[in-house]
Amino acid sequence: MRQFGIWGPVNSDDNYVVTRSQLLADYINRMKQGRYVVLFAPRQTGKTTFFQNAMDALEIEKEQYFPIQLNFEVYKNASTETFYKDFQKEIKREIGYVFQIREIDLSQGLSDLLGKFEMIDHFTMQEFFEQLGQLLFPQRLVIVIDEFDGIPQAAARDFLHTLRRMYLLRHSNRCPYSLSIVGVKNITQLNYDRSISPFNIQDEFSLPNFSLTQVRELFQQYTDESGQQFSTEVIDILHQQTAGQPFLVNRMAQILTEELDIPKSDRIQMEHFSQAHARIINERNTNIDHLISNIRRDPRFEKMLMQIAFYDKSFEFSLHNETISELATYGIITKGEDRMCQIVNPIYFHCIIQALKPLINGLEDEYISDDAPLEFTEYIGESGEINMQLLLENFYNFIIRVGYRILQVPDTPQEFIGQYLLYAYINEFVRTIRASMYLEVPTGRGIADLIVSHNGKKYIIETKVWRSERRYQAGKSQLAAYLKSEGESQGYYIVFDHRQHPNPLIETEEIDGCTIMSYIVPVVQAIPSQQLAEADIMNNFPI
Repeated sequence: MRQFGIWGPVNSDDNYVVTRSQLLADYINRMKQGRYVVLFAPRQTGKTTFFQNAMDALEIEKEQYFPIQLNFEVYKNASTETFYKDFQKEIKREIGYVFQIREIDLSQGLSDLLGKFEMIDHFTMQEFFEQLGQLLFPQRLVIVIDEFDGIPQAAARDFLHTLRRMYLLRHSNRCPYSLSIVGVKNITQLNYDRSISPFNIQDEFSLPNFSLTQVRELFQQYTDESGQQFSTEVIDILHQQTAGQPFLVNRMAQILTEELDIPKSDRIQMEHFSQAHARIINERNTNIDHLISNIRRDPRFEKMLMQIAFYDKSFEFSLHNETISELATYGIITKGEDRMCQIVNPIYFHCIIQALKPLINGLEDEYISDDAPLEFTEYIGESGEINMQLLLENFYNFIIRVGYRILQVPDTPQEFIGQYLLYAYINEFVRTIRASMYLEVPTGRGIADLIVSHNGKKYIIETKVWRSERRYQAGKSQLAAYLKSEGESQGYYIVFDHRQHPNPLIETEEIDGCTIMSYIVPVVQAIPSQQLAEADIMNNFPI
């Protein structure tokens, strides 16, 4: 039986695959038209599988096309001279491989060119390709360069200018006839030289994540072979939580079908999804480790993500902005329908919050007050339901009780301390009662929900930052609309108030048939000594 593949290029003999047939046909057509293409997508989105399928299709038409595949991953720290010499060696090796699989011998002229020519710079590179095109004619050389981002900076400018010059030679044996550069960045992000445009803008080719339809088709392949079915709700939420990111989709499927020991006669249900979700957000894997490492290296990434998720703050999506460009490259944000940034991948965002919150905040012993239940388990009623109202009232009282000490939590930006403490508090509760928790970002901007799942029931907690009375009231209606779309009738609305003089409040209202329990949680702005010092300054220097 086949498997869900997460270890690199996949094939239909060994793996369940998403064919992406329409995209593939479009890409192959561009190659046949002699286009120079930039194929880009975040890491582990299936780029290699995609272009290898295209190269296989061209190899079938071997009388017309001569496809070869190169890789620049190892060149980043190489000198320009070393880069060009090894570039030629790789071309020679790949050409030899194609002739080998075609079971024909190289011509004498081609053998002499590959064995005697010395490529040392961009001038000799152009000369080499001109001769190669003549020797391969009437076949047209098609090159795909994977991991193009690895090209040495010193070589990049002249290399790209030469490609442009070669591209403009619009004759039938132009060589390379078609060329694709493949990486995680598109042409506007390469940033080698803004004056370089070797590729027409319409030939930037973005490889998207899997659609919901594609995920359903992928899982149906497994069902057809194993007989085991997925509930529709599981597939829908799996796609929503992963944003269709190919690695995450396949890893979740792998956990569900291979690691949880679910009998093949049992349908995979939401309780199984919760177990798989808890496992993937807590495990070590290269995909998420790479993401976290990149986010940690620049505080701007954390700040922008938190502002998008919790602050109802609009950022126009522009790849000319370095921070936005990087976050898009990692597959965390995308351009919304309103052309603004939106968080697209809840699992990624969940893992980022999990990684950035302090391991120990120093306030854990004060989560539960003297007049509250002694243990988190006491928030579970006799029917097995969570008393979420009481649990959140306790969090509200906890924040007021600890006061200025929340500003002393280590390594946490003050403007996000409320959200991090809520996450830590709920996470501790969920861990204690063996429930599950995941994040949703329904609109992608300004609204982030914590979803707690326990005993088949879902509890939706929406979090925001106080902006104004009008936005506070509007948030209740937004939550009610979201609850109705999820088939829920009760929700919890937590608003962190960072004003100098906050207005703490707990209230319950009926809005559009839904019960909304709201908590305006004050976040202290300064420790008492700072406040007194500021008051002294104002008293000594009156306006």
